Amino acid sequence: MHSKLFAIAALTAGILASGGALAQQGVTATTLVIGQSAPLTGANAELGNDIRNGALAYFAKVNAAGGVHGRKIEFTTLDDGNQVPRAEANTKKLVEETGVFALFGYASATLSRPALPTVEKHNVPFLGPFTGADPMRVFNKNVYNMRGSYAEELEKIVDHFESLGIKRFSIVYYDDVVGKENLAAVDRALKKRNLQVVSIASFKDRAKPDIEAGVKEVAKGRPDVVILTTLYKATADFVRAAKSSGLSAQMASNSFPGASPLAKELGKDGTGVIVATVVPPPGKRSLAIVQEYQAAIEKQLGKKEYSFTSLESYIGAKVLVEALRRAGPKPTREAFMHALDGLKAFDTGGYLVSFSPSNHNGSSFVELTIIGQGQKFNY
Repeated sequence: MHSKLFAIAALTAGILASGGALAQQGVTATTLVIGQSAPLTGANAELGNDIRNGALAYFAKVNAAGGVHGRKIEFTTLDDGNQVPRAEANTKKLVEETGVFALFGYASATLSRPALPTVEKHNVPFLGPFTGADPMRVFNKNVYNMRGSYAEELEKIVDHFESLGIKRFSIVYYDDVVGKENLAAVDRALKKRNLQVVSIASFKDRAKPDIEAGVKEVAKGRPDVVILTTLYKATADFVRAAKSSGLSAQMASNSFPGASPLAKELGKDGTGVIVATVVPPPGKRSLAIVQEYQAAIEKQLGKKEYSFTSLESYIGAKVLVEALRRAGPKPTREAFMHALDGLKAFDTGGYLVSFSPSNHNGSSFVELTIIGQGQKFNY
């Protein structure tokens, strides 16, 4: 009888313990685990590693100061190689096997969207997907965007040039859901000004875009400005091919390729290319957040290697930690998301982020920057 009672008691204790673990998934007495799927190798590796390093720099700073409510943040990243099936599998592994508390910093809408069914099924907070694509900005109670939208960026690009009297615009985009949204955003911005796209280049294959054919299609419209919305390798290849072909149009990109990876990929061919950015320049030391970021990223990398992407990730990690602090010493996912919903004009140090229970798009900040000589940025 005693043994039966002991077995029942042990079983009950096990059930309670497992229920507690589920309620506090990713949280122990000393750690809190955040998960990420990102391209650490492959076509978009520069961007993926920048995102990871920016977050690691802030988490290391927090951990060195004792963590959040005594817990150190562990950042677990799985490489997806910029491949959608791997990103989807990584999400399931992080949530269902590793048991992370939240997800952070996926590198694009294409990699983020397959995560949504798992995120919604398990009620996992999903912060800072690195995308301004409209499909990721439709309200979802689990998803928190830290940055402006591609539509806002493209509007800014069109507005800048149209105000100078320029009327002939072309666009380069991927023939997929996100790419078509970019085309629609440019079309809307032009129609507001009684203009229309003069030519387009659309790529069906992200891995092997036919750059030469794209340049020929765009050239047919004799554009003054070509707006690019492709990954940094494709964008750089297009800019070079366009120059070689004699196309003299101004090249302007949205933030999708990442300003810093694009400048690095272009090298000397990047001078004069305009890029929309959704955070301040990482060299703008007049801002407190930039000074703080520079010190932390130098410590993380062991060198002065700054980028728009790692700064954006650093800011996102800072917002994540602030919400963790506000969620209290016994954090649950619900308390964490409630804390995020209560962030009103949270000042990270010259960059504001605001959420509400009905709006999870934290910023609409957009600036245009020009790649100068030596991969320097002018703004």
